[in-house]
Amino acid sequence: MWVYGALIVLIGALSGIQAQDNLAYTYVNCDDKQALVHLFEWSWDSVARECEEVLGPKGYCGVQVSPPHEHIVADPWWARYQAVSYQLNSRGGDRAAFIDMVNRCNAQGVNVVVDVDYPGVPFSSFDFHQPYCEIFDYNNPDEVRNCGLLGMNDLNHGNEYVQDMVSGYLNDLIDIGVKGFRIDATKHMWPGDLEMVQSKVKDVAPGLRPYFIHEVIDHGNEPIHGYEYFNVGKVTEFNYGGWMACIRNGDYNCLNNLGDGLSDGVHALVFIDNHDNQRGHGGAGEVLTHREDYLYKVATAVMLAHDYGFKRVMSSYYFDDSDQGPPGSQPPSITQEPCGNGWVCEHRWAPIMNMVQFANAVIGEPVENWQVIGDSLGFSRGSKGFVAVGGLNGAEFYTGLPDGEYCDIIHECAQKVTVSGGKAFIKKFQDNDGVVAFYVGA
Repeated sequence: MWVYGALIVLIGALSGIQAQDNLAYTYVNCDDKQALVHLFEWSWDSVARECEEVLGPKGYCGVQVSPPHEHIVADPWWARYQAVSYQLNSRGGDRAAFIDMVNRCNAQGVNVVVDVDYPGVPFSSFDFHQPYCEIFDYNNPDEVRNCGLLGMNDLNHGNEYVQDMVSGYLNDLIDIGVKGFRIDATKHMWPGDLEMVQSKVKDVAPGLRPYFIHEVIDHGNEPIHGYEYFNVGKVTEFNYGGWMACIRNGDYNCLNNLGDGLSDGVHALVFIDNHDNQRGHGGAGEVLTHREDYLYKVATAVMLAHDYGFKRVMSSYYFDDSDQGPPGSQPPSITQEPCGNGWVCEHRWAPIMNMVQFANAVIGEPVENWQVIGDSLGFSRGSKGFVAVGGLNGAEFYTGLPDGEYCDIIHECAQKVTVSGGKAFIKKFQDNDGVVAFYVGA
């Protein structure tokens, strides 16, 4: 296994120590669709339009949106995480625009997942951990979970009033139609306190709990681990992006046994990069980002084609420094141009958005027929679909699919792939897109 090997095996072994977990918070209710997209800093009007024009038609399960609460007035992206109140009035739009966005996305079968940082307002000093302290030692779980971070007071989520205020905010969002939440900086909160908060949150439908994604940065070198939070939802599997970055070395054998030793697939939210680590924050490491577009397309395609974890696609904007806020203009409609105005729109790239459809089509099928041939990798999902990435200069792969002619979905059937005797010669359609994928029924 690649350099992460020993670390990954250790994390996997520790995962077996977990308490009985509550799967109710992990179930993503979107008709077996397999991927979210994070439209980072998009306005509510733009998100709504994207649900109608791209996310719904291409089969995205949901959209993660930036925190909708009122925040400090400042340009940096992190201003969205500095709450002023629970009012739904941010640079993303006001309450009416937010409600309109949720309704329009729901109408397209796209769940809205709200990024939540549990605002520290309006509270008194009695509602924070006392006495005040700063985190200096990340090897001390008590300090990490009870002390302030970067000068910010630490809410005591064991306090019933705090639980009622936080759950009230989430319940307001559920009443609007929000289906899930991504909780920021979860490792700074006690799992038991989060259980109490979530127990006070409403169902999103009769008998159906909202799903929670907890941000837990766990590289195995600190005493707080992702598996401690399995009882309250999915966890962000940061080691996955680091593992995928190994393809820079040009040898796809580094992806053998992808996912082994990481968080179990039910609880793992996997991603190539996120808004933090693409800026060098949040336990970044050497992750791939849109700046290495060829490799990024390949890595994201493999993630979407593989059966491990629930997937999240990143959609970014260009920046020159790590604090820079979003562009002044919103991204254009895909009916006008692929992207623009300072936005990247990775989720619209053909090898990514069309692989979302592939992931949905092969749900429940295992990874099989794994083959590394020179500078190319190919594998099937049972006998339902096949994907190949890399050089793809006519290498012959065993696909495991029935014989016949198949549509390469990456470029909307601009090329066909012929399977004979279960085998196919595969060439990429464009030099800058090293992905070919096809499945039965496409």
